[in-house]
Order: sequence, then C-alpha cells, then structure tokens
Amino acid sequence: MKQYQYDDVAAMQELVSEEFGPWSQEVAITQDMVNQFAELTGDDYWIHTDPEKAKTDSPFGCTVAHGFLTLVLLPKMQGEQSYEVVGFNNMLNYGSDKLRFTGVVPVGCSIRSRSRVKEVSATSKGTKMVLEQHVHVVGQDERPALIYELMFIYM
Repeated sequence: MKQYQYDDVAAMQELVSEEFGPWSQEVAITQDMVNQFAELTGDDYWIHTDPEKAKTDSPFGCTVAHGFLTLVLLPKMQGEQSYEVVGFNNMLNYGSDKLRFTGVVPVGCSIRSRSRVKEVSATSKGTKMVLEQHVHVVGQDERPALIYELMFIYM
C-alpha cells in the first residue's frame, strides 16, 4: 500500500481521480435497523416503520430506509484502501459539500459504497481532502441511492 505524507500536497494530488475505487463490503438493511433509527431520531413516518401500510400505500410497495440512516452507515461500508496517509496527529471531519438522496433503499436489500478522492488542497489548518462517496442498492449499480462529498482535514 502506497503511503503519502499528510503535508505533501503535491504528492497527494496523485490520489485525485475521476475513477471510483472498488466496492465496499455489503450491509443488509433490516426492518429492525430502520425501527431503531426511527426511535433514536424520532422520525417514525409510516413509510419507514409500518410494513403493512407500506405494502398498500407506499409507491415502493415496502418500507424504505431513512436517507440519513443510509448516510450514517457509510463507515460500516469500509472498502479496501489502496493508499495510506501518514504523519498526521489528527484527522477532523470538516463537513460536506454535497449530499443528495437520489434513490430509495428498500428494507430487505443490501447496500454498498465506493469512493474517489475528488480534491486535495492545502489550507491554513492542514491538508484538506474531499472524498466523493456513492451508495448503491446491490443490483442497481447504474444509479446511486446516495451521493455524498465528505471533507476532512489532516493536521
């Protein structure tokens, strides 16, 4: 695995690519998982939590995962890294530039993700990296269900 010194921005530019990396491991979306998320967040809208009503009243014919549940599962979908950033003391989540929920995630499906480094730049705080991540329902690889650009800073 190739290593990059966190403050060598010129070298880290090699990581920027239009190509996405390999697929992550799959994560199964269960009704229990959706119900726990609904309880935790207070978002118990029937399209997520009532399978019987969803069968008849939902345009999807089943319950679907919350968009934000899909987002927070990204760390669970770890893919194989082809590089390692070294030499930093802290890596901080700096926010996001883009978040789009572009498709539904039906309960009972599995999801997986893949990502690419979209940007590496120097800032006054350290080295900023923008990682574009796509989450797909397994078997629906042509269109992601979620698009997310995560920014973090190596310090």
